[in-house]
Amino acid sequence: MNKMENMSSVYDFDPITGNIPATKVEVTVSCRSVCALLGGAKSGESLCVLYTQGVETKQWREFGRTEVIDNTLNPDFVRKYILDYFFEEKQNLLGSPASRLEKSLGGIPGKKCGTIILSAEELSNCRDSATMQFCANKLDKKDFFGKSDPFMVFYRSNEDGTFTICHKTEVVKNTLNPVWQPFTIPVRALCNGDYDRTIKVEVYDWDRDGGHDFIGDFTTSYRELARGQSQFNVYEVINTKKKMKKKKYVNSGTVTLLSFSVESEFTFLDYIKGGTQINFTVAIDFTASNGNPSQSTSLHYMNPYQLNAYAMALKAVGEIIQDYDSDKMFPALGFGAKLPPDGRVSHEFPLNGNMENPYCNGIEGILEAYHQSLKTVQLYGPTNFAPVVNHVAKNVTRTKAYAASVQDGSQYFVLLIITDGVISDMAQTKEAIVNGAKLPMSIIIVGVGQAEFDAMVELDGDDIRVSSRGKLAERDIVQFVPFRDYMDRTGNHVLSMARLAKDVLAEIPDQFISYMKSRGVKPNPAPPPYTPHGLTHHHTHI
Repeated sequence: MNKMENMSSVYDFDPITGNIPATKVEVTVSCRSVCALLGGAKSGESLCVLYTQGVETKQWREFGRTEVIDNTLNPDFVRKYILDYFFEEKQNLLGSPASRLEKSLGGIPGKKCGTIILSAEELSNCRDSATMQFCANKLDKKDFFGKSDPFMVFYRSNEDGTFTICHKTEVVKNTLNPVWQPFTIPVRALCNGDYDRTIKVEVYDWDRDGGHDFIGDFTTSYRELARGQSQFNVYEVINTKKKMKKKKYVNSGTVTLLSFSVESEFTFLDYIKGGTQINFTVAIDFTASNGNPSQSTSLHYMNPYQLNAYAMALKAVGEIIQDYDSDKMFPALGFGAKLPPDGRVSHEFPLNGNMENPYCNGIEGILEAYHQSLKTVQLYGPTNFAPVVNHVAKNVTRTKAYAASVQDGSQYFVLLIITDGVISDMAQTKEAIVNGAKLPMSIIIVGVGQAEFDAMVELDGDDIRVSSRGKLAERDIVQFVPFRDYMDRTGNHVLSMARLAKDVLAEIPDQFISYMKSRGVKPNPAPPPYTPHGLTHHHTHI
């Protein structure tokens, strides 16, 4: 049997924090030229087992397996894996162009075992939202003095035949012919993406004491509702108990669908698959408040044996986001230092010393340039953020277009600022953030050290939107995370690199979508599906 182990980490739903996955992805598996392992047989049985790795434990668990296919060297498995997809975790299959990955099968030294092909597809109906409106006619009268106060309750059916409540209409008072307000519901909530799954609707008469009287019910499906207003979408409301008692019972009224429309919500993945590039810039705080790099108490301590707080934060966050940046060349800047040879203070100097080309090759290149800078510049001050924020927003460099020149959705910019949090130019930084909110950019601030980070929390804008000179930022673009919350007591180890990266990057997809929506930018269609001709190999690990 041929077994495949997929090394992509999948984070389970966490009931404590209520982490609902960003989107669901369906993974389809095929193999080509699988070697026969049964002596003399042309081919044996093939099946594919998917393992996922826990974020904290790193233990491999079986996630699922395909059906067994007999007698072919080129199996196309029908059973698919449905994975929860998180942008902010390392799930490497999904960053590859056209979301397709081809790998050689290993396992037998010196023998070609064939090829495995994985293709990932976001479940297309997961993000659709349906808007519909209903009215009813001649519902049963339930109240002794008045008529009825009707409302409806919608349930989706589950695989095991049980029902889950998914929507309640408002109550319309004192009428047997109510017209309810239109409502919008995710298709996922209504039928979990299965258009033919039963949807049950119950009609009640509202009572103040909560003992609502059952009028009757009917069933439908998403596929039926999607036909819109027609004779097919007029439903008899049936009360089974009443029907059994009364011989001449016809129904307890009718419910009619007045209108139905569906709208697709584009997701972060749609844009990535359509070719949008995430451009990642790093800015590092070189101010004196960090402490002398030659002393072990410094946040910039140059320890030959382990990474300091700045390097750890850069590595953890950078390794996640670099998967979305195809050329892996990142501008890396420093601020708040005196530069050689004349000791002038700079708030946006290139870590590699090259003003013309501040790009470093990958996260390793940034770390190298950072360590080099520590040896050549003098930590100083003040701590000004505005210059690096404006640098990303305004500058158009020789090698890559920056945010101000890109309005068509093909590029999005993320600035990572790593700082000890003692900020000197709060007013100017707020102004820069308000201006930056109009551009395709987000800012991640990672606070290192033990300072009070009140100013960083204010810039984060989760509770109160950042404003400058009476102007509110048009959207929230800043995410702040205190690094110490992820460290052990010694301050030498990150308890969970994955959890840090997750919390730092969790807001990026929503910030990204809010920009694209506000500009009416739709994703480009994804490139055509893979064909074997002219295959190019993309480096993605699995």
